[in-house]
Amino acid sequence: MSEGYRDLPRGGGYAQPGPAGTTDWDDYGAGAAPLPPLEEEQPKRGWLRRHWRWRYLKWAGYAAFAAFVLLLCWLLLFVPVSRTAKPLVPPQIVLETSDGQAIARKGPIMAAPVDIAKLPPHLVDAFLATEDRRFYDHWGIDPRGIARALWTNISSDEQQGGSTITQQLAKLSYLKLDRTVARKLKEVPIALWLEAWLTKDEILERYLSNAYFGDNVYGLRAASLHYFYRQPERLTLTQAAMLAGLVKAPSTLAPTRNYKGAVAREKVVLSAMADAGYLTPDAARSVRPAVIDHRADQTAPAGSYFADWALGQARAVTEDAGYETVHVRTTLDRRLQALAQRIARRSTPAGAQVAIVAMRTNGDVVAMVGGKDYETSKFNRAVQARRQPGSTFKLIVYLAALQSGMTPDTIVDDSPITSGDYRPENAGGRYRGQITLRDAFAASSNVVAVKLYKQLGSDAIARAARSLGIEEELPANASVALGTAGVSLVDLTAAFAGIAADYAPVEPHALPRSEKGFFDKLLDGKQDIGSRTREEMRDLLAANIASGTGRAAALGIPAFGKTGTSQDSRDTLFVGFAGDLVVGVWIGKDDNSSLGRASGGGVPARMWKDFMIGAIPGAAPRVAPEPAPIEEEGDTIPDFELPGNLDIGPDGDLSVEGNINGNAVRIGREGVRIQPNEETQRRLDQLDRRRDQIERAVEDAARQAEAQGRAQEAAQQPPRGQ
Repeated sequence: MSEGYRDLPRGGGYAQPGPAGTTDWDDYGAGAAPLPPLEEEQPKRGWLRRHWRWRYLKWAGYAAFAAFVLLLCWLLLFVPVSRTAKPLVPPQIVLETSDGQAIARKGPIMAAPVDIAKLPPHLVDAFLATEDRRFYDHWGIDPRGIARALWTNISSDEQQGGSTITQQLAKLSYLKLDRTVARKLKEVPIALWLEAWLTKDEILERYLSNAYFGDNVYGLRAASLHYFYRQPERLTLTQAAMLAGLVKAPSTLAPTRNYKGAVAREKVVLSAMADAGYLTPDAARSVRPAVIDHRADQTAPAGSYFADWALGQARAVTEDAGYETVHVRTTLDRRLQALAQRIARRSTPAGAQVAIVAMRTNGDVVAMVGGKDYETSKFNRAVQARRQPGSTFKLIVYLAALQSGMTPDTIVDDSPITSGDYRPENAGGRYRGQITLRDAFAASSNVVAVKLYKQLGSDAIARAARSLGIEEELPANASVALGTAGVSLVDLTAAFAGIAADYAPVEPHALPRSEKGFFDKLLDGKQDIGSRTREEMRDLLAANIASGTGRAAALGIPAFGKTGTSQDSRDTLFVGFAGDLVVGVWIGKDDNSSLGRASGGGVPARMWKDFMIGAIPGAAPRVAPEPAPIEEEGDTIPDFELPGNLDIGPDGDLSVEGNINGNAVRIGREGVRIQPNEETQRRLDQLDRRRDQIERAVEDAARQAEAQGRAQEAAQQPPRGQ
């Protein structure tokens, strides 16, 4: 072919003109149409399609690899295999008093994990027949089992899940127990992950050791002991079948509540064992239903106000506990708790509720009453209720005043407030004019407290409150001085403990704590409020009991406290300390209605006093000595002599009038009438007062004897519950 022409296949086509304009007719014949101009060769269309498809596949591979890496990282970080070897629920906790007496059991019933090698074969077969027949053949996911479950769900009324035991362990260990597609999708990679790291026996052991069997029982060993009172290594075939049947619906089928349902489910398990080849049909039909041997532990009540409060603290120190029940010693004093409960039942007015908190000066709570009856209402009014503290909050106001440089002898103005929008009044409308800070606190003057609040400022009051551990946000208005901001009784009692202790704030707690040194307390945020300020505050608190609104709480030992009554007597309180005990008493109604004319200086103060007398030896007030005779030595009444001035009335009655030591005397049919003179009347009044003193002393002695007798009785016979 000539230069400049392209070879074409034989058989016809176009000829490409050469550069000189000539035509090559080679094998094409004359008259053939010229070929189109020669251009660059274009890629074939099929090759282009294949090229882009390869690029798509390559990027898809990259994406899959990245997803796999992310999944692997997620599994490494958030799916630690070690978690399956630990209990999947917190273990049961037995709370004990300070002397080791059990007071409450909290949490699920658990026991040690099982060892597959030691379990009887029929026990393992029962679970495999009902939960995962191909457990030892699949890799965590069983397509055949899923297909069989779908077919069963479609073709019959029976519903099956299709999850393997590995998937169920993944769900128990890492996922929420909700029925969602997302949760099911997460089960797949986790199940494969567990299969890669654990043996089949390890997976089955960990599943059986954590599965739920109803009645708040977790794990095969705990269920075996709970329902049959025997170890799982000794379970019979019928017992094994009943336990295997419970895991489908444990809350519904628990044999202690639904024995018929548990027996019916047991028969289903035996039939499944026969269908899987573990039993012959005749052997499955001949098995008699299991007999329950439930021996519930009644050594401790289920709960109490103190136990509910202490549980959170106990859980925090037992996070790494295993399967076994954990015994936790608390600060509760059994004798003082019984005393508080008796006083609450005996003294609380009808229709009202009560709360009592007793703690040591270091914050050890030794007694707690959160209501009249725990079984009726489990709401803990000592901890959960935020009620107005009334005048007990004046502790904070006066503490701020002392910290500003005032003293108990500082003169303050107890006169009505005549300016501003907020003009509170003193109780009873009584004002004393210029008085000392001590007298104002003792009398619980409202106007002085409000004037101090305005003088010191809300920030100073808030700082004083925080220094004693009250963290609630206080409104910036003067009514706070009268206790209008809600606070819990346990926090309020702890604030008073800050005055009784060496450091503040005092943190109330239910578990014993080791004593810390000076620098440790500083690191904990505790500060010394100052020995001068503390002693001056105690001076004020003592004055309230000695001569103020808290006189009903007077003891035979130094006592410090403050009364509190909220608006319309909705809340009445007394909080104070004596010896190493700090006690708060609150009485009110749950609907926040009025208690009538009640006040903190009434029933709460007397309850506080009764508790202290029963709790602290020698705290009872001393009995007043027998009063001396009114007549002085040698001053005797002479023998009465008829004066002779007889009078016969119109009806014939005889009467006589006379005078004895200046006292007019008349004797007649109606008896003897004496009109005493001024001196005799004074002596009679003195005798009445001394008689009243004796009666009060006798009553106090009787209450003390009763309290001591009940305390001794409680020590000999521990209370059954809180």
